Amino acid sequence: MRVGAHESIAGGVSNAVDRQLEDGGNCGQIFTHSPQVWQDPNIDGDDAAAFRESSSEHDVGPWVIHSSYLVNLCTPKDGLREKSIDSMQEEVDAAAELDVPYVNVHLGAHTGAGEEQGLDNAVSALDELDVPDGVTVLVESDAGSGTKMGDEFAHLGYVLDESAQDLEICLDTAHAFAAGYDLSTPEGVDETFEELDSEVGLENLACVHLNDSKHECGTNKDEHDHIGEGLIGEDGMRAFVNHDAVADVPLVLETPNGDDKGFAWNIQRVRELREE
Repeated sequence: MRVGAHESIAGGVSNAVDRQLEDGGNCGQIFTHSPQVWQDPNIDGDDAAAFRESSSEHDVGPWVIHSSYLVNLCTPKDGLREKSIDSMQEEVDAAAELDVPYVNVHLGAHTGAGEEQGLDNAVSALDELDVPDGVTVLVESDAGSGTKMGDEFAHLGYVLDESAQDLEICLDTAHAFAAGYDLSTPEGVDETFEELDSEVGLENLACVHLNDSKHECGTNKDEHDHIGEGLIGEDGMRAFVNHDAVADVPLVLETPNGDDKGFAWNIQRVRELREE
């Protein structure tokens, strides 16, 4: 079972491996820089080598790079589009340097251009990337507030079908729940995976962001909670992590990490639920 957390790279990207091991994880996710600003990845060659070597030595992986929150692939605005493409190119190049197989990105918002145009904007932006061998871009499911895209599995399926890139997806459980996919019961989990298979194909599910939700199903409110402690709850999380669809899919936690239940608690909880 591959389960881990989104770890900080403070002090150097190789420190993320040490933090993952301390939390008991064996896969994970990182930002290569602050996600709130336009910035190139902050990684030097020696640190990249140390990250690769430590990950290999301790069998920690796969890793995922999460792109900047500012990236908007659906935007109709030329300037933001170019910045988004440039930022994504830097991320996929960094992934190649780090031997990280995945770069995760949200589709973004169409901001009035309409859903169809927004999705086509995302496809064309992704198609401009020169993705290195061994790196795959993952399109993440979204909670779907405002004009954000990716809350419907059909959006993800459209982008995968229309893009010339060999894309896969990342399913975020809190986002899916907020978007109206009820993961709180075993029956709801089954139905969600059936729709995901129909619209996207389970073979294209490469990663899961495993998060409980602080808000009700269908509210489009994106706020993560500890595993089994939110409104998806224990029954839903148990059914999800034991589902055949994710038997070999890495589970990456983005749960709260600032109180008495940190990443280590949540990773252990996932393992307990998988064993039940």
